[in-house]
Amino acid sequence: MRRLIAAALVSAAMAGPALAQGQPPLRCAVDGTFAPHAFPNLQGGVQGFQIDLFREVARRMGREIVIDSAAFSGLIPALNAGRYDFLCAPTTVTRERAEALLFTEGYIWTELQFGIRRGTPPIRSEEDLRGKTISVNKGTPYEQWVTNNRERLNLTLLAFDSQADAAQAVIQGRAYANLSGNTVVRFSASRNPQYVADFVLPGSRLHWGTPFRRDSGALRNQVEDILTCMKRDGFIARISERWFGDRPGPDQAENIEFPGYGPPDMPGYDPTPQNPRCG
Repeated sequence: MRRLIAAALVSAAMAGPALAQGQPPLRCAVDGTFAPHAFPNLQGGVQGFQIDLFREVARRMGREIVIDSAAFSGLIPALNAGRYDFLCAPTTVTRERAEALLFTEGYIWTELQFGIRRGTPPIRSEEDLRGKTISVNKGTPYEQWVTNNRERLNLTLLAFDSQADAAQAVIQGRAYANLSGNTVVRFSASRNPQYVADFVLPGSRLHWGTPFRRDSGALRNQVEDILTCMKRDGFIARISERWFGDRPGPDQAENIEFPGYGPPDMPGYDPTPQNPRCG
């Protein structure tokens, strides 16, 4: 898997639990072009919501963490090959993925949203997409949606290794619309006046969770306990507001404690009640 940015070793020793003796660093990966979740900073590393979130997870675990950056399409194969303990990338929980991986509960809702070039008539329904070219990031549910609806709506798929390139294709007129997650589309629109956040697909709300291999149930539960504590003390809501611009309400996943471990009603769900030791 081609790395886009060199691995960064992040110390978790500051102001928190002592480092767990003899424990190797946690290893995870992100798509480092998926702003505002993970994207390059001026110092040569990556920044964003995911980086803040999982540095804090590691700190509370008393562990160091290594965060690699690579194309999203290669992350799940690399996880299954044992290169990573889990993925720090925001990963949409689909039934197909949950049958092969273990997920934490969602810490953000994701919805499928289209971005269009300024001046393009607003998309009011799926019918407005008929015969159009849609750009997506490879290996994502957005690519899957276009593929699944290609014949029905006569769509042309334009897939890229990065979300930034997929959005740029719309601005350049190579694609009619870009399909991605709502947070990413809103962020792109806030940074480029020629890109406009538009139609949200009805009924497309899903968990964005953290994937683990199927043999990593204990680690999945440990990380989910920490995420629950971070919901209780408002940490996830605070960084959500920082990166996405809005303070999430009580009905948003940043603040909802879901029962058990994993997304309810999905394969891999463990109904054992959570009882994390927070604080």
